[in-house]
Amino acid sequence: MFTHAFLGSNDLEKSRKFYDATMKELGYENVVPPEAPMLVYSSPQGTLVVGQPYNGQPANPSNGATLGLAAKDDETVTRWHEAGLANGGTSDGAPGPRERAPNNSIGAYLRDPDGNKICAFNMRH
Repeated sequence: MFTHAFLGSNDLEKSRKFYDATMKELGYENVVPPEAPMLVYSSPQGTLVVGQPYNGQPANPSNGATLGLAAKDDETVTRWHEAGLANGGTSDGAPGPRERAPNNSIGAYLRDPDGNKICAFNMRH
């Protein structure tokens, strides 16, 4: 259903540190050169792009928006969360079962350096 997601960044280097660390835990790496004006993490299932908004206005998080990322197991969810905290992110929900998720799946939530809300879930319970 989705081809890609784009998250705005006001400081690409802070975003690079955060997303390189967290996406590595999920098995992805930035596929564009360091001089590119954006970060791109791609897979056959979709692509995550992080960069300055195309309209040139400052990036800001959207109220109620969350980008959910798939993790292969519960341990990956925990490592993803720890990597985010160690690289400029803030916790918006520690790793653990989520009552509202199917089968109480394990998930964790972070805010990236620009305040975007992202999560990682192991939905294979």
